[in-house]
Amino acid sequence: MSDWSSYFGVPLWVWLFVLPTLLAVGARFSRHHIERPLRRLWALLDMLYLGSGVCAAIFMLLILLLIAVQMTARWTGLTFEGSTEFAGYAMAATSFFALAHALSRGAHIRVSIFLNINQFTRLWLDAAATLLGAIIATYFARYAIKTNFLSALLNDRTQGQDQIPQWVVTVLKMFGTFPSEWAALWRASGDAQIYTPVWVPQIPMSIGTVLLAICMWDQLIRLLVAGQTAIQRETVE
Repeated sequence: MSDWSSYFGVPLWVWLFVLPTLLAVGARFSRHHIERPLRRLWALLDMLYLGSGVCAAIFMLLILLLIAVQMTARWTGLTFEGSTEFAGYAMAATSFFALAHALSRGAHIRVSIFLNINQFTRLWLDAAATLLGAIIATYFARYAIKTNFLSALLNDRTQGQDQIPQWVVTVLKMFGTFPSEWAALWRASGDAQIYTPVWVPQIPMSIGTVLLAICMWDQLIRLLVAGQTAIQRETVE
């Protein structure tokens, strides 16, 4: 399996790294003409980042709920199999869904010692650091998705005691298949409990890393067009 196979005759790394970089450079040169139209897109992206933060908060509350149910089950002598694994999945989902929102809110540590020399160096050093961060985030997202597909290909299952209804897996598979295949999916499905496929809890990892990569490229373009990012505050000044 090729790591960087061609899409539409162009290697994947060109689509992921070269094209966004060229778009950012082009946005810098045409910033006076595209800033106003881009602000509508930026508003939508800010809502997307906020939504990811809300998802992270929901999974954090789910961790609390799972802990409370586990404690209640222990006090009453009942068994809650897989509670530890489910709490771990929720914790991972919280971490990855919060990445883009935390970046836009300035919750990531950003050291700005060299950025305070003067305005010129601040702009271009910040742009270089943001570009490097965007490339790393994109690389991370690409292999997070690849890991997700590989787990599904190998039919990797959890090693714990957690089980989920098979119909939940079928619903999730519908998002990655054509509607013409849905009937066959449901014919092969059932109401049985199955050990959790590893690709299911890996979905928030893929979504969260993709949102982080989008947020990094977004911040780079905002910096080159408007002269500043939308990061509200820095943790370290």
